[in-house]
Amino acid sequence: MPRFTGVDFYEIDSLLQEDEIQIREHVRGWVEERYLPLIEDAYEKAYFPKEIIPEVAGMGLLGASLPEKYGCAGVSATAYGLAMQELERGDSGLRSFASVQGSLVMYPIYAYGSEAQRMKYLPRMAKGEVIGCFGLTEPDFGSDPGGMITRAEKVAGGYVLNGAKMWITNGTVADVAIVWAKLKSAEKGREVIRGFIVDTKTKGFSAPEQKRKHSLRASVTSELILQDVLVPEDALLPNVEGLKGPLGCLSQARFGIAFGVVGAAMACFHSAAEYSKVRIMFGKPIGQYQLVQAKLAEMLTEITKAQLLCVQLGRMKERGTVTAAQVSLAKRNNCEIALKIARDARDVLGANGITAEYPVMRHMCNLESVFTYEGTHNIHTLVLGEAVTGLPAYR
Repeated sequence: MPRFTGVDFYEIDSLLQEDEIQIREHVRGWVEERYLPLIEDAYEKAYFPKEIIPEVAGMGLLGASLPEKYGCAGVSATAYGLAMQELERGDSGLRSFASVQGSLVMYPIYAYGSEAQRMKYLPRMAKGEVIGCFGLTEPDFGSDPGGMITRAEKVAGGYVLNGAKMWITNGTVADVAIVWAKLKSAEKGREVIRGFIVDTKTKGFSAPEQKRKHSLRASVTSELILQDVLVPEDALLPNVEGLKGPLGCLSQARFGIAFGVVGAAMACFHSAAEYSKVRIMFGKPIGQYQLVQAKLAEMLTEITKAQLLCVQLGRMKERGTVTAAQVSLAKRNNCEIALKIARDARDVLGANGITAEYPVMRHMCNLESVFTYEGTHNIHTLVLGEAVTGLPAYR
């Protein structure tokens, strides 16, 4: 199959800065030459190729948009998004690793942590020397995080955490975990949600890996179990309380997902388009038949629309005007069209579409999870419904 050179039917590059294009192209080349030769074996055998972590860190992709003061790249939001696009063109598990590290662990330490916490963790996390995970979702509380049952209790010298978290990317390999728990507030006279930086080597903390997945197989997914986990006082993130803390992190992650799934869609479209030119049926390439051309035209149209959404989303984020609902719209739309493109590409490839010779079935299975995590499609629908009417339907 010819080397992937991108999808740019509407001259999207003309909307980008030169450094943004350079970052995208650098990551694109690395994915093409280094990651794609690894991924099918990793997916089939269900492991995350950890040897690439220093290389991802070396490209400045961990916490890429955070300030250089903390050892991060300090790139624009759009440049970060384009990098996530290229990582997910490799595999959703690869983008998930970088997204969790940067958006769900490094970001809350930067946004909600003390300066001492920032200096302690962020430079080493940017280098990939410390790996993090994000503990919010619980076995019985996914779309309703406010119902969490994980509790923190203030004791002499720190806090004791008890509870369980589920579907945690990086959990088993993480050195630190951002854990959200309910803590009794003496000032408010009630429980409030607080975030804690937990060393995963702490007694009572365990993170068994969740196996037997049909999706995100080249990604580490774990359960977190906290049994009387004692953390010091300086483990508390001091500058946020309530659901706005974890939800603010999720908005960061959803931004990267909106870009990332476009990369997966591009990979599927490229495979289908190239295959349609060489697969002969009834004496001519299947790409010459109207039904196949209709599918390819639809794929191209939806990718182009998703690209435009992403660029505008990036610019709004850079201006500081973006809202959580606007991020939800992009996550919702782009995940939906990426999954449909993967399914249509598999249809174009016929039986060959289920083999590891092509990336389509792998992307399709991964996108089933991406469609659900960081806010399900239905929850984002309700977020937009509230934005339109001012009336929340989920509470």
